[in-house]
Amino acid sequence: MEIAMDEARLAAFMEEEFPQVAGDFVIESVGEELVVRLKVGELHLRPGGTVSGPTMFALADVSVWLAILSRIGPVALAVTTGASIDFMRKPAAGRDLIARARLLKLGRVLAVGDVLIFSEGEAAPVARSSMTYSIPPKG
Repeated sequence: MEIAMDEARLAAFMEEEFPQVAGDFVIESVGEELVVRLKVGELHLRPGGTVSGPTMFALADVSVWLAILSRIGPVALAVTTGASIDFMRKPAAGRDLIARARLLKLGRVLAVGDVLIFSEGEAAPVARSSMTYSIPPKG
């Protein structure tokens, strides 16, 4: 497995290409598994004080996007073409979410990734997601 972009390069690229949300995510490690932290704030909560489903979906989506870029380099226009998410338990209140993303397939045109999302400090995942991305042709 060859790493094209490390944590620092991915963070800089995200800040440049996706600044509206870049501050919400911290790329903790890049390797066989990419680990991303979502800094949970008030805007991520839904009534009842839990993290909203759309927030967890965004974490899964961004995590797979970053996992792909870590392998192929800075391709801003790689886009989600398929997604599913299973919400398995309520995230712990007042804790960041941690996504562990891995690529199951990385082809020339499509990439498929799997993500487990955890509340910080908890062993059981709160959500699981599968994402498919379209990779634009080179050139």
